[in-house]
Amino acid sequence: MLPIPPWALTLSFWLHMLATVAWLGGLATLALIAIPSLRRSLKPKEFATWLTTLNKRLDPIGWLSLGLLTFTGLVQMDSNSNYQGLFNFSNPWAQAICLKHVAFVGMIAVSAYITWVVAPALQQSALRWAAGRQDSSGKWTRRLQVMIAINLALGLIVLAFTALARTS
Repeated sequence: MLPIPPWALTLSFWLHMLATVAWLGGLATLALIAIPSLRRSLKPKEFATWLTTLNKRLDPIGWLSLGLLTFTGLVQMDSNSNYQGLFNFSNPWAQAICLKHVAFVGMIAVSAYITWVVAPALQQSALRWAAGRQDSSGKWTRRLQVMIAINLALGLIVLAFTALARTS
C-alpha cells in the first residue's frame, strides 16, 4: 500500500477531530443541558414533539460524524507505525485501539437503537397523545435519555482509550 501523503493525514486528523467534537458535543449538550432543562419546562406532549423534531435534525449529523470517524480512524490507524495488522494485539497501542473500537461499535449500536426504535416510538407516542389516545411518551423519553447518556459514556471511554493509545 502507498504511504499516505502528509496533507491527507492532516486532513484526516482534522476531520476526525471535527466529527468527534460534533458527535460528543451534541451528546453532552443533550444529556447534560437541553433534555433535563426542557423536560422540566415543557409539557409532556410538547417535550416529545421537541425531541422528535430535534432528533430529525441531529440524526444526519450524528450518522455523518460516525461515518467520518470510521473512515478517518481507519486512515490514521493504517498510517500508524504501531499498527501491525488486523487482529494483532502484540503491543499496548494495538490493545488500546482494540478496546476503543469495541466502545465505538457500542456507540454505533446505541445510535442505531435510538434511530430505528426509540425515536419512531417516541414520535408515534406523541401522535397518539395528540389524537387523545394513551400517551407512553414518558417511557420512551426516559429510554432516550438513558441511551444518550450511555452513548456519551461510551464516547468518553473512546476518548480515554485514544489517550491511552497515544501514550503507548
